[in-house]
Amino acid sequence: MLSWFLASVWLVPLYPLVGTVVAALWFPGIIRRTGPRPAGYFNTLMTLLSLLHVAAAGWAIGGQEGLTWTVPWLQVAGLDLTLPIVVSPEALTAMGVIFGVNLLAQVYAFGYLEMDWGWARFFSLLAFFEAGMSALVLCDSLFFSYMILELLTLGTYLLVGFWLNQPLVVTGARDAFLTKRVGDLLLLMGVLALWPLAKTWNFTELALWAQAPATVDYARLHPGLMFGVGLALLAGPLGKCAQFPFHLWLDEAMEGPLPATILRNAVVVATGAWVLVKLAPVFALSPGVMYLMVFMGAVTALGSAAIAIAQIDVKRTLSYPVSAVMGLVFVAVGTGHPATALLLLLTHGLAAGLPVMAVGNVIWNSVTQNVTQLGGLWTRRPVTGLSFLVGMAGIVAVPPLGGFWALCQLLDDLGLESPLLVGTVLVVNGLLTFNFMRVFCLIFGNRPREMSERSPELHWPFILPMTVLAGVVLHVPQMLAVAGRLPQGQTDGGILLTVSTLSGMTLASVIYLNPGMAKPVTLPWKQLQDLLAYDLYTPRIYKLTVVSLVDMLSRLTDLLDRYLVDGVVNGVGVMTIFSGETLKYSTSGKFQWYLFTILLGLGLVVGLMMITLS
Repeated sequence: MLSWFLASVWLVPLYPLVGTVVAALWFPGIIRRTGPRPAGYFNTLMTLLSLLHVAAAGWAIGGQEGLTWTVPWLQVAGLDLTLPIVVSPEALTAMGVIFGVNLLAQVYAFGYLEMDWGWARFFSLLAFFEAGMSALVLCDSLFFSYMILELLTLGTYLLVGFWLNQPLVVTGARDAFLTKRVGDLLLLMGVLALWPLAKTWNFTELALWAQAPATVDYARLHPGLMFGVGLALLAGPLGKCAQFPFHLWLDEAMEGPLPATILRNAVVVATGAWVLVKLAPVFALSPGVMYLMVFMGAVTALGSAAIAIAQIDVKRTLSYPVSAVMGLVFVAVGTGHPATALLLLLTHGLAAGLPVMAVGNVIWNSVTQNVTQLGGLWTRRPVTGLSFLVGMAGIVAVPPLGGFWALCQLLDDLGLESPLLVGTVLVVNGLLTFNFMRVFCLIFGNRPREMSERSPELHWPFILPMTVLAGVVLHVPQMLAVAGRLPQGQTDGGILLTVSTLSGMTLASVIYLNPGMAKPVTLPWKQLQDLLAYDLYTPRIYKLTVVSLVDMLSRLTDLLDRYLVDGVVNGVGVMTIFSGETLKYSTSGKFQWYLFTILLGLGLVVGLMMITLS
C-alpha cells in the first residue's frame, strides 16, 4: 500500500491546484449563503491530504536512492523539452516542510482573518504557492524550474497585494514584483546561454556535464563565458532569496497578510536557494562566480543582521534575519558544501514561522507594531512568549536544537582555511541572537505599557498551530538523528557558537531589561545608528541611481516620442490637410482650368530638369 503512495507522489502538486480552482466558487457574489469560509476549510483539507500522502511516500522510500519519471512535452529541431521528475528523500523532506508549514499557516489564518471576506482569494493563493513549490521540488529541469519560479513571482505579487485598497500594500507588492523580475530576467539569459554549452537543462545531467573532464577543459578555455553564464544564473536566486542588492523587497512584502508572511519567511524565500543548490556543480566551473557568491552571501548576512537590531517595526525585525540566514546558505554553496546549505534551509524553514506567529498574536489585538510601545506581556501571554523563544532557539545556535547543528556543520566545513568566514558566521549568529532577544525583552519583558495593558492570550486558531510548530522545532535533533543526518564531532565550533549566542542574549537582556537605562536605546554614534535604521541608505542609493536613471530615460523617451515621432506624424497630417484645402479651389468643373493646371505642372517639371542638367 505504501509503495502506491511513493509511485504516485508526482500527483501531490495537483491536490492544492484542485483547491485553488474550487476556492473560486466562494469568490464574492457566487455563493452567498455559505460565505467565503468554506474555501479556507476545503484548501486546508487538501493541504492535509497532501501532507499525509508525502508522509506515506517518505515512509515507503526508506533508504532508497529515489525514483525518476519523465513526462514528454515538446521535441523539435534538436530541442528536447521533457519534464523530468525526481523523487528523493531530500525532495520528500522539502515537500513535508512546505505542506506542514502551510497547513499550520492556514489554521492560523482562521483566526487572523476571521473578519475578512477575502478568504477565497487568500486561500486559493496559498494553495497556488503550495502547488508551485512542491512542483519545483520534484522538477529536475532548469527550464521548467524557471517557469515555476515565474509563476511564484506572480503569486508573490498577488499575495502581498491582498489588501489592495491600502497604498503601502500596493507599493510593497509592486516593488517585490519588479525586484524579482530583474533577477528573473537575468536568470532567463543564463538558462538560454547554458543550453548551447551543455545541450541539456536536466539538473542531474548538468551535474555530470560539469564533472566530465573533457567538458571542464572546454569550459576553462572560456573563463569569461562561464563567468557571465554563472553570473546570470546566480541573479535569479539572489532575487528570490532577498540577497543584496535585491534584498529590499522582502521587507516591503511584510505589508501583506501575516499568515502569508509565515509561509514566505519559512519556505517561499528558500525556493531560490533550492535552485542554487541544484546548480552548484555548474557554478563550480567558474571560481569567480563562487567567490562572488560567498561575498554576496557574507555581505547580506552581516548587513541584514546589523540592520535588524535598529528596527522598531516588529515585522521588520523578523524580515532581515531571513535574508541573513539565506546569506549563510549562499556562503555554504559558494564554499562547495550544498549538503550543509540544505540542512540550514531545513532547520530555518521549520523554525522561522514561530516568531512570526508569536508577534502576529501580539499585533492582532495590540493595535501597534512598534516594539517600543509594547511590554509586560510575559505574564499575560506565556504560551506566545515560550513559542517565540523556541523559534529563536531553532534559528540561532542554541544547543541542542536544529539551528545549532546546522551552524556547527557550516563552521566545520569552513574550517581553519577560512577564518574570516568563520568569524562572519559567529558575528552573524551573535547579532541575530541579540536581535531576537531584544524583541523578546521589548514585547514580553518589563512592565505593561499603554498598548499592551489589555492584551490577553488569543483563542485556539492562534495557539494550536504555534504550539504544534514549537513541538516540531524541539524535536528536530531527534528527527535528524533518526535520518542519520545529525552532524558529529562539532566540539570546537559548538563552543564558539554557544559563546556567540550567550553573548548576544546576555547583552540584549542587560540593555533592554534594565529599567535604569533610557529607552529607546541610542548608540553613541548617531551616524552609525542612522546608517542601520535606514537600511544602510540602500533605498536612498536606489533612488539616486536606478530610479533616477529610469526616470531620466523615461522623460527622454517621452520627449522623443512627443516631439520627434509624433511631430513627424502630425507634420504629415498638417501638410495633407493644407494641400487638400489648397487643391479644392482648383476643382471648378471647367476643362480649361484642368488643362491649365496640367500645363503649369508640366512646365515646372521641365524647368527643374533644365536647371538640373545645366
